[in-house]
Amino acid sequence: MEWRQYIHSDPKILLGKPMIKSTRLSVEFILGLFANGWTVEQILDNYPTLTPQAVQAVFMFVAECMRDEFLYIDPKIL
Repeated sequence: MEWRQYIHSDPKILLGKPMIKSTRLSVEFILGLFANGWTVEQILDNYPTLTPQAVQAVFMFVAECMRDEFLYIDPKIL
């Protein structure tokens, strides 16, 4: 699967945040739902325009972003 089929960015929508195509749901928003304990099933039930592939694309996008960047965590916050 290619995440670019599902994720895009438009500077005129949501200030250019990456979002799922044909929605106004940002990658950040979907990740926030997972961080708050939502399941894939809950997300798909509450946002019926989403597909399981679109949700998977969110993770593929984030994985690629993390692979291409160096992330350093401040030890003071751990």
